Parts: sequence; structure tokens; C-alpha cells
Amino acid sequence: MSDFPFLSVLTVLPLVGAGVVAFIPRAKAELAKMVALAWSLVVLVLSIVMWAAFTIDGDRFQFHESYAWIPSWDARFTFAADGIALVMLMLIAVLFPIVILASWNDVDQSRRSAPAYFALLLSFEFTMIGVFAAADIFLFYVFFEIMLIPMYFIIGSFGSGQKQYAAVKFFLYSLVGGLFMLAAVIGLWVIGGHTFDFVKLSEAAGSMDQNTARWLFLGFFVAFAIKAPFFPFHTWLPDSGGAAPAGAAALLVGVMDKVGTFGILRYCLSLFPEASRWFAPAAMILAVIGIIYAALLAVGQNDLKRLVSYTSIAHFGFIGIGIFAFTTQAGTGAVLYMVNHGLATGLLFIVVGMFVARRGSALVSDFGGAGKLVPVLAGVLFFAGLASLALPGTAPFVSEFLVLIGTFSTNKPIAVIATLGIILAAAYVLWMIQRTTQGTLNPALTEVPAMSKDLTLREKFVVAPLIALLLVLGFYPKPVTDVINPAVQATMQDVGTRDPAPTVVADGEAGR
Repeated sequence: MSDFPFLSVLTVLPLVGAGVVAFIPRAKAELAKMVALAWSLVVLVLSIVMWAAFTIDGDRFQFHESYAWIPSWDARFTFAADGIALVMLMLIAVLFPIVILASWNDVDQSRRSAPAYFALLLSFEFTMIGVFAAADIFLFYVFFEIMLIPMYFIIGSFGSGQKQYAAVKFFLYSLVGGLFMLAAVIGLWVIGGHTFDFVKLSEAAGSMDQNTARWLFLGFFVAFAIKAPFFPFHTWLPDSGGAAPAGAAALLVGVMDKVGTFGILRYCLSLFPEASRWFAPAAMILAVIGIIYAALLAVGQNDLKRLVSYTSIAHFGFIGIGIFAFTTQAGTGAVLYMVNHGLATGLLFIVVGMFVARRGSALVSDFGGAGKLVPVLAGVLFFAGLASLALPGTAPFVSEFLVLIGTFSTNKPIAVIATLGIILAAAYVLWMIQRTTQGTLNPALTEVPAMSKDLTLREKFVVAPLIALLLVLGFYPKPVTDVINPAVQATMQDVGTRDPAPTVVADGEAGR
């Protein structure tokens, strides 16, 4: 089974599905939804089989495939996955069928085509799988750029509010970042022996001129920092997250943004180890500023979807300090945070979308006491909020703890300041829940018929898998960390760093 071309099949499957759904007549919207859901479930099943076939103590990169593409450039359709890519591919496979089911009634057939919307979702899945599976840098760049297209149309055509402004801003920010990376990719090809193969380039990383390596590192880093997004490249996310449909926003912050942090781990650290160590202090300062700054902005938000978007910017700050702490604990915590954030924030965005769909408004001030009308839905929002602020017993707590303890061993001030973000997270999450679902019932809610409908059976099937995963990984993350650890250790070896030795207290000083 290990010889089966998992990655190429997984990449192509959603694209074929998108073509099938796109050709379904607009009048047959239900058929389009069912085909899209079934297709995404096939991808999920194949991903589970691939996960089972992965050998934890085997080669760093597995499921290797390579096919001729542009011989004169030595660009190939090369696919391979290490533990970091594998967990991200699994996250994609889990989230997409959930989002498709959550988006079942999001498209107004009188104004927009449901087949087109679900075809765009499957197209987006195709680009997301491709970008994480690519082991050729030029192929990675192509997927990095074309992923903008389906999300641009999803936001601009099926979003709300200032959707066209948000779509254009999203596209331009990412496109500018991609141009920086394109320049770096060309430079890397020139000085790396006219190849785009990641393994060959990483083997030649140590012989690169220092100044050249630093400039190339910055080209990649700017592109990835915009995509993540890290402070101060974050301003596109609140607009895009606020305007996108709730399901698409869950994918935006749950999966697409991870391309930035994944790219830093895979390409910046492995290809430019000296430049990564050189830039690490500045990166950690930017990350911790992002944690505090975004948390403070989240506290003051009245729009639920923008509030969740700002929480994601704060969470990416934790991932950033975990990456640049250069310890195995922090690195494993950062990758696990990428997974757990996708689950927790994905759930939070989806549940917020359910509230917005019922109320017809995303403003916190338009709610108040909603838990009296929809107690189960309010309870799910409460759980999603607690998971987002990393309550012990939920999956994000494990990753946040690993990031902080791994960072504390190398940079105590950064770890201590970042801890303030946890306090602020409690403030903005509990404030949102209290003003939305608790307190005196807003009389206007009783006049909205949809606000009397609690979780439907379909919505229960949407939230149940995410709640279960957040609880299971909160108490038993070992199956995921076992896959992540070898890849993180290999990345730390690429950077040339070692975990600090544990401090031993002498017997005579133990009581002092």
C-alpha cells in the first residue's frame, strides 16, 4: 500500500470533483451539495488510509512521487510528506466535509449558484492539498498562488458586507507576498544548481553565501508572514474573515493561514538555517507583539466574525514564537497548535455562523440572552470559546503549554509576555459569550423566528466531530505528536540548534 500514489491522487481528486459539481445544473442544488459532500468524504477516507500507512520511525519524507514537468528548469511534479505535512493534510481532509455540511443552506439560490459555490470549495481543497504535498519549490509556489483564486471568488461572490473590498484586499496582499517569494525562488534556482528539488536545495543550504541567504530568507518570510498572517502583515484577515461565508472563513483561518507557518518551518528554516537564527529575535518580537495587539483589538470588537479573526492573529503569534524558539518542545507545540487552532477556530467560526444566520446580524449588540432561546447552540459556542482560549482538557491547551515551556527554556522574557495573551484571551472570549448568550434576553430576538430554532440534526453532525477531536486530543495527543516529533527534530537539525540541557539543582542548594 505504501507504493500507492496517495499524494497525487489526493491532490487531483478534489479538482475532478469540482469539475463534476460545476457541471451540475443550477436547479439541482441538492444534488450538487450531496456530490460535493460525498467527494470530500472519499478524500477523508483516503487520507485516513495514508495516515495508517505512514511509518513514524521511517524516512523523513514518505509517499514520494516525481513526474516530469519542465525539464529545462528541472521542475517536476514532486510530492512527498513528512510528519508536519501529513498532519496538515489530515486537518484539511477532516475540515472540508464538515464545512460543506455546515454550508448546506448558505447559498441563496435566487441570487447565486449553489453548484458554483461547492465547486469552488472543492477547488480550494485541491490547492490546499497540493501546497502541503509539494516537494518541488516551483510546484509549491504555483499552488501557493493559485489557492488565491477560489477563495477570492468565494469571498467576492458569496460573502456579505464589504465583500468585494475584502476579496480584492485579500488577493492583493497575498499576490504581493507571492511576488517576493517568486523573486526568492528564482534566486534560489540560480545559486542552487538550477534545480527546484527541495531535498537537493536543502543539502546545498550550508554552502550558500551569508548575505545572499539572508535576502532569500526575507523573500520567503515576507510571503509567509502575509499568508499566516503575522503582525504587521495581518490587516487583510479581519476584513476577509468578516466578509467571507462562515464555512469559508473557517477554512481561511483554519487551513489556508497555516500555509504561512508551514512554509516558514519547511522552507525558511531548512533552506536558510543561518538566516533563520539571525532573524529569530526580530521574528519573536513581532510574534509577541501580535499576540498582545490582536488580543486587545479582539476585546473591543462588536462584530463576531471580526472578533474571531483577531483571535486567530493572536494565536498565530504563539505559533511564531514556537517556531523561532528552536527547541523540539516549542516546535512540536507550534505544529500541534496549527492543527488544534484549525479545529478550535474552525468550530468557533462555524458556530458563530449559525448564530449570524439565525439573527441576520453579526453584531454582538444585536444579541443578548440568546442562550434562553437556543441553549444547546449557546453551549456549543461556550465550549468553542473555551477551547479557543486553551482551557485545560481541550486540545489547544496542550499545544500552548508546549510552546510556552519550550520557549521559556531559551527566551524567558518572550514566554512571560506571551502568557499575558492567555489572560486577554479569557477576557475577549468570556466577554463575547456573556454579551451574546447570557444576561437579559434582548426582546428583538423573540421577533426573529429563526432564533427559536436550536441545533438541527445536520448542525449536530457538523459540530460533533470537532468537539470530539478537541476533547480526545486534549487528553491524548500522542498519536499526533508521535507523527510530528521526528519531522520537528529533523528541522531543528537543519537549523543547527539543540535543545538546552536541563538545569540540575545541586543537593546542597535544593532547600535554598
